[in-house]
Amino acid sequence: MAYWNQRTVAKRVSCTGVGLHSGKPATLTLAPASSDTGITFVRMDVGVEIPARSENVVDTTLSTSLGHGRTRLATVEHVMAALHGMGIDNCRVEVDGPEIPILDGSAAPFACLIHEAGIRLLNAGKRYLVIERAVEICDGDKLARLDPADEFSIDFTADFDHPLITNQSFRMALSDRTFEREVARARTFCFLKDIERMQAMGLARGGSLENAIVVDEFSILNPEGLRFPDEFARHKVLDAVGDLALLGLPVVGHLTAVKSGHALNQALVRKVLGDASASRVIRVSAEADVPAVRARIPAMVGGESLA
Repeated sequence: MAYWNQRTVAKRVSCTGVGLHSGKPATLTLAPASSDTGITFVRMDVGVEIPARSENVVDTTLSTSLGHGRTRLATVEHVMAALHGMGIDNCRVEVDGPEIPILDGSAAPFACLIHEAGIRLLNAGKRYLVIERAVEICDGDKLARLDPADEFSIDFTADFDHPLITNQSFRMALSDRTFEREVARARTFCFLKDIERMQAMGLARGGSLENAIVVDEFSILNPEGLRFPDEFARHKVLDAVGDLALLGLPVVGHLTAVKSGHALNQALVRKVLGDASASRVIRVSAEADVPAVRARIPAMVGGESLA
């Protein structure tokens, strides 16, 4: 039963682009990895490996950045979303710069890279982090909450007190098919009035209408408009998929998020990992007690049924 198996990419594939915030060019390569190694980022220019785990998050200002010692790697959430959304359990992500290339501002180019590489099934059974009881983080009117469920689903409400992004919601149950169809193409976005402030902070130096939706007081500045009427909420779902992937395993649970961002997402991840009673890890294999497992483990890849 192929859907029990862990997955990696079948061959090395690469792309090149600039970092959204640093503006620096970088080449990214997805490379095969062995079972139970998870996702590991490698800064090829300095020879430092950084496992894609919550304990390595060093910054959540407008993106999620990982670090080890003095070495950092910024804006990992889109490639993490693509790997997680496409059911890749193990991968070596090599980057020769300080930031993941932004490409078109979505996860779709990374999903295309995974298709180009192909998927190799590994002998080990997949592992899941199953949410056992509700875990919640609040910050004023912002909320991020994980509840027990029989699949990984997300219900996200975005509200930026803006005519185009007021109480915009999107809900999805995650599989590789729904990820590609529903959220992978949703682009990052920013407000025109904030760009000068971000650049003064050393951010958004690589941003343009080619890799982000830019919104002024009343309209979308991108000539092509939006890819989805609710693209803003869909992109926040994309970010949440990438951020929760830093739990280290695919999740079986339901995420409810209201006005959440990278900081709140990571606070939720830390709270889940810090409470042993909140979750448990299950490994699924063809030899497992299928009837017992079936009730709690979803078909995370390909929308296949476990029945």
